[in-house]
Amino acid sequence: MSSSKNPRPSTKPAAALTESGMSRRQVLQALSGLMLGMFVSMLASTVVSTSLPLIISDLKGDQSAFTWVVTATLLATTVSTPIWGKLADLTNRKLLLQISLVIFVVSSAIAGFAQDTSMLITMRVFQGLGAGGLGALSQIVMADILSPRERGRYAGFFGAVMALATVGGPLLGGVITDAFGWRWNFFVGLPFAVVALILLQVTLHLPKPKKRKVSIDYFGIVLISSGVSLLLIWVTLAGSQFEWNSLPSWLMAGGGVLLLVIAVLVELRVKEPLIPLTLFRDRTFTLAVIASVSVGVAMFGTSVFLSQYMQLARGATPTESGILTIPMMAGLLVASTIVGNLISRRGKWKAFVVTGSALMVVGLFLLSRLHYDTPYLYVGLSMFALGAGVGMVMQNLVLVVQNKAEVKNMGVATSAVTFFRSLGGTIGVSVMGSILGTVVADTISTSVRALPPEQQAVAAQSLAGGSIPQLATLPEWLRILVEDAYGTSVGAIFLAALPLAIVTLVAVSFLPNAQLGTQNAVQRAKGEENPSGHAGAESASEDLVEVAEAVVGIPRTGAIPILGDSGRRADRT
Repeated sequence: MSSSKNPRPSTKPAAALTESGMSRRQVLQALSGLMLGMFVSMLASTVVSTSLPLIISDLKGDQSAFTWVVTATLLATTVSTPIWGKLADLTNRKLLLQISLVIFVVSSAIAGFAQDTSMLITMRVFQGLGAGGLGALSQIVMADILSPRERGRYAGFFGAVMALATVGGPLLGGVITDAFGWRWNFFVGLPFAVVALILLQVTLHLPKPKKRKVSIDYFGIVLISSGVSLLLIWVTLAGSQFEWNSLPSWLMAGGGVLLLVIAVLVELRVKEPLIPLTLFRDRTFTLAVIASVSVGVAMFGTSVFLSQYMQLARGATPTESGILTIPMMAGLLVASTIVGNLISRRGKWKAFVVTGSALMVVGLFLLSRLHYDTPYLYVGLSMFALGAGVGMVMQNLVLVVQNKAEVKNMGVATSAVTFFRSLGGTIGVSVMGSILGTVVADTISTSVRALPPEQQAVAAQSLAGGSIPQLATLPEWLRILVEDAYGTSVGAIFLAALPLAIVTLVAVSFLPNAQLGTQNAVQRAKGEENPSGHAGAESASEDLVEVAEAVVGIPRTGAIPILGDSGRRADRT
């Protein structure tokens, strides 16, 4: 170890530093609050997934209410994501993270007291607003701290956190529901949220944004939010509340399209557009956006409707449902962690993204063959393939866009990819829910007509009102009929999602195979401000010190930090 009096630099300390000028420990310290914040948002969402059928049944909701409980969160997440991204380019990112976390957790707690589906759906909207901020801002802050090449390794940690919350959430939710009741699921994230807020305050120290006049595109926010919301509401209601080819349907669809056309015209003229349309001139950004749509469908749609499949087609309890969906999350965890490390080591990503897209196609095709009595080994392998595909593609599409985007547009470019992924998930859940409800109703109606008159009367009474049935209360012959209907219908919705996965495979195949950069956003910003640079190693070292100080709060002394064998800091003056 180096003496404090006459330290001797060695190759070992240099190797301990990342390309951003920080040790691995310092990076993990800076990211700890981010990862816990993401864990809280994922846990609060997934912990209720296995109990949603029971929640909707207890609150006297129908299939439309079930879909809306999920869609409301995704809708709010989708609409708010580009807003959070733009604000991140204009103001304090750390404060925005803390605000989004508070919004998410408070609304989750209030949702636990819901007395009907309307109140539950309202609180899920606020959950979505907070989740939109956490999802977009965590990716943006990672770009501030880490270079694109390093980001692959640490994206694996985020993937592991997401997988842990996604696997552990349904299991924990099932146990809590069976032991204490479903309302306690909404309170489980509160202790984690308090710790996350403290960690964000203590460990995350970002460079202060430069003071400049902030111009927020309020008109664009209203137009884009209204247009997207109207189209998503149309997709959700059409086919159940009114016919697709009807006056209300045409008015909603036409109104949504008109608002978005006006939004495009506005975005072309304002000084600080919510989504700069010049981004779409870049082939990497455009293809990544297209690919993100079906990733959202695969990620959100499967997690929602596989729980329904396990409980309503296979008769599983909420706890069993959580256990039975582990293969998909295991695939996501394994793929994101291993592939993230390989990308960081090699600096190359395209082969992994193309392979992941192909696995998504395979997984959705296999799941499209589901029935209520499909062997679980087949179901598990299908889920694992789909999860591995999503794990290879999801985070790396953001990474590819950040690698190419200008620093001044880093926030909005990152949030745009997340926005279209959420948009795909929202539309996917709405359309898949509509297909599921239609196919279930038609299948049950056809099966009931073939029954003797006395059984038809029992079926009509038990299934009256269109509510999601509680299988345990049904006669065995009617339970099998309902399980068969849901099993067939879930297979149909995965078949409907298959073409989008094929589009993703084509899109990523045409992505330019650019080498990942070795500078983080802070370092790149310095380079863009001083394109001629300051020659010499002294300037380069100084930049690294400033980045490390900003992120982990090392007091500035003018010295270059050197880490000895023990990991302690010795200063060279």
